[in-house]
Amino acid sequence: MSASLNARIAQVFDEPGCDVNQAKGEKARKKGCTKQLTPGAAAGGCAFDGAKIALQPIADVAHLVHGPIACEGNSWDNRHSASSGPKIYRTGFTTDIDEFDVVYGGEKRLFKAIREIAETVRPPAIFVYQTCVPAMIGDDIEAVCKRASERFGLPVVPVDVPGFAGPKNLGNKLGAEALLDYVIGTVEPDVSTPYDINIIGEYNLSGELWQVKPLLDALGVRVLACITGDGRYREIASAHRAKANMMVCSKSMINVATRMQQRWGIPYFEGSFYGIADMSRTLRDIARLLVQTGAPADIVDRAEALIAAEEPRAYERLRAYRERLAGKRVLLITGGVKSWSVVSALQEAGLEIVGTSVKKSTKEDKQRIQEIMGDDAHMIEDLAPREMYRMLREARADIMLSGGRSQFVALKARMPWMDINQERHHAFAGYEGIVTMVAEIDKAIFNPVWQQVRAPAPWEAPAVALAA
Repeated sequence: MSASLNARIAQVFDEPGCDVNQAKGEKARKKGCTKQLTPGAAAGGCAFDGAKIALQPIADVAHLVHGPIACEGNSWDNRHSASSGPKIYRTGFTTDIDEFDVVYGGEKRLFKAIREIAETVRPPAIFVYQTCVPAMIGDDIEAVCKRASERFGLPVVPVDVPGFAGPKNLGNKLGAEALLDYVIGTVEPDVSTPYDINIIGEYNLSGELWQVKPLLDALGVRVLACITGDGRYREIASAHRAKANMMVCSKSMINVATRMQQRWGIPYFEGSFYGIADMSRTLRDIARLLVQTGAPADIVDRAEALIAAEEPRAYERLRAYRERLAGKRVLLITGGVKSWSVVSALQEAGLEIVGTSVKKSTKEDKQRIQEIMGDDAHMIEDLAPREMYRMLREARADIMLSGGRSQFVALKARMPWMDINQERHHAFAGYEGIVTMVAEIDKAIFNPVWQQVRAPAPWEAPAVALAA
């Protein structure tokens, strides 16, 4: 790896926001709390993949992948991140390098690709992603991007994330480092108010941001920038003028929140949009933090009035589902913020959580799970498919909520399954989202198809029954 990439990875591992890290010495603190890279660490998702899914929701930017076409084909549109306007982000741009470029270098091809995008598409910025092959042959994308930016008069942002650098979660952070190095702080907003906040680590999956934004509008809070769901380049570039930051997924972009606090003194908190109680707590935290940074104190009263109006309505809509779902057991295989925030939401619907995975969760995430579930907290570090299948076949769970990779384990066990990760088609955020989530769980559990698939096949039936 290049010296600049090694330095950037070392910076990512430096986690000043971690309570454990703060108690260490200066030298030990730089090693961070994150597990260091090992051979094969990129299995199941590489650094490039992580950076691309973290940055691609910026809707008005052209995302150019410098590498073989398979890299762009593997990463394109894999998150259902919705846009309320531009659709440039849904176009796959790639240099499609070949053997000739491997021998002679791909920098000229990259420059020509940037020129073509700048002249034909005319986006406000171009993000260039470094992948494994051009990194190994020594292509200097930072130099090419700098020259292209000067030549074409628009920001060309290098995102140096070859897949072999590490796993997907590291790629999330390296993509965030590109925003910190080249984007955030480069533009001044047209208007600034005491109620400006940034939402970090929210990707607007299936339009979840749009379920939350009306609540913030009713509170009088302006989302200066969402990093990166339904994002715009100029909004993110001016994000340094916000009064507070909300961190949604700490595992992916915590470095944005901590660096912005260091550079511009912007305080942050970690919150969740999933579940009634967590949504109300988030509104209170936003109001509290804005008051601390100079907003009028009456925003706290407005937040309480909004919560008092929304909570009873949501609980009333959940009442019918609570009666049907009482005692049903859920196996939750996800990670990060959803490992605890979705637990809280499911408990509000009367569901019992038999286990929640914490493979991608931080120490703070695990503490929240312990607080929510108490002595019944069953945290799963890494559940093998065989063990997952056994849990479902033994009926220790009535439904499994997970990502698409685990669905076939549940289907093989003849148990209901629902997508809780990024491939889903339903938005689960806010007071409306919890009702949608519970309704989908109800449909999955009580779908009559399960009675049919669990019935014995004709050749498995007892001989007496066959004779009859």
